[in-house]
Amino acid sequence: MTERKDDRLWGGRFEGEPNAQFDAFQRSFAFDRLLLSYEIKVDQAWAKALEPIGILSTEEVQQTLTALKKILKRAQTDTAWFEKLAAGAEDVHHFVEKALTEELGPLGWKLHTGRSRNELVATDFRLFVIDAVSSMQYLLGGLLRALLLQAKTNLGVPMAGMTHMQHAQPILLSHFLLAHAEAFIRDIARLERAALSADACPMGSGALAGNSFAIDRDAIARELGFSRVTANSLDAVSDRDFALDYLFALAGIATHLSRLAEDFVIFASQEFSYVTLPDAFSTGSSLMPQKKNPDAWELIRGKTGRITGALVGLLTTLKGLPTSYQRDLQEDKEGLFTAHDQIADMLSVAAGAIAATKFNADRLCTAASNPALLATEAADYLVRKGIPFRQAHDIVGKVLREAEKQNVAWTALPLDILKTISPAFEADFAKSFSVDAALAAKKVRGGTAPDAVRAAIADLEARLNKKATTGAKP
Repeated sequence: MTERKDDRLWGGRFEGEPNAQFDAFQRSFAFDRLLLSYEIKVDQAWAKALEPIGILSTEEVQQTLTALKKILKRAQTDTAWFEKLAAGAEDVHHFVEKALTEELGPLGWKLHTGRSRNELVATDFRLFVIDAVSSMQYLLGGLLRALLLQAKTNLGVPMAGMTHMQHAQPILLSHFLLAHAEAFIRDIARLERAALSADACPMGSGALAGNSFAIDRDAIARELGFSRVTANSLDAVSDRDFALDYLFALAGIATHLSRLAEDFVIFASQEFSYVTLPDAFSTGSSLMPQKKNPDAWELIRGKTGRITGALVGLLTTLKGLPTSYQRDLQEDKEGLFTAHDQIADMLSVAAGAIAATKFNADRLCTAASNPALLATEAADYLVRKGIPFRQAHDIVGKVLREAEKQNVAWTALPLDILKTISPAFEADFAKSFSVDAALAAKKVRGGTAPDAVRAAIADLEARLNKKATTGAKP
């Protein structure tokens, strides 16, 4: 067999050496080395698929499988060997072929029969995304359980619900925490859709046109754990929708984390004092000794920009590409890998910070007791007296204006004054209003009444047991 003097995967066509700066510029092993375990897995499936079509003998398949297993183990344990071989590797595919031929000699060159790096990287990347989804579901489960525990612990604590950052109506703190939980439950659903999008095996697509050796694509897909094969070879090597779907799911998680962070930054301020920041998830000032800063939440809020940026970056890369594989697609992985790592850290920190946070029940109750939060209850009172809501709304507005003129709480206005505004007010009016009554009235499913919130807690717990636990620990 003719010896190869150039170990590049594409070098035979070229006489001269590549420009050194360009050669370094076009290499990707610095980041796609993360796909090594997936590359080995795909190589093992491909080796098995080459036996039925006569490219590899049974003995050669076993030799190749043994060598691939050894390469992966050595890469994980022998740092010196790994770094030496990595120094000359163009990408993860090149690294494995170099290691394989080092181990097997010319037999190592046979493995690439009938396949392209175009389909290889698409397959490796899909396998990564499927595993990444599983680990992200696990981490989301941890955050959701932290929110659930706080909702259970603080079930009886009311707070001032707000719209437009203004006091609106009383709600339960647990209701507020469950609102955030619902957003993260939706993130789990988005992750599931990303995994479904990635769950199609490109192997057998070749560089773009398919495979010339009658390879059994379905067998390869089953070996790798895919539920189906890609439908079109040209699309298979260039499709990165699964990466977009995963980045979109990550951007959704980041956005929800950022909103959660914003709430807790505000709640930790002296103006609100709704929470006491845990020491373990806070920092101090290098100048002001009294400071305890919500840096965990601020950093989570700040890092959201780079996650969104990764999604926009890949969309921008893809938007102008002609059909089939283009080298621009080398830019599909770095941003996604970084976004994945950042979200994993953000979820872990958020879960820890939520679990360790102490809610200041007295402060929350005081804010919830502001009579202004019961104004809608007054309108509802009038509605029950037969007055149309729009008219009732106007009447209560006049009551509030009169209270402002007299510089008293509107609930302190005497009945005779109320009757000058509307004869519908009766003696039972003053006894009809309290935070507890306002909360209890919102007993519809999804409302903030204590019984409704208890039901929501039980429902979330059931959904968590069904969904979040499907993930695997990173």
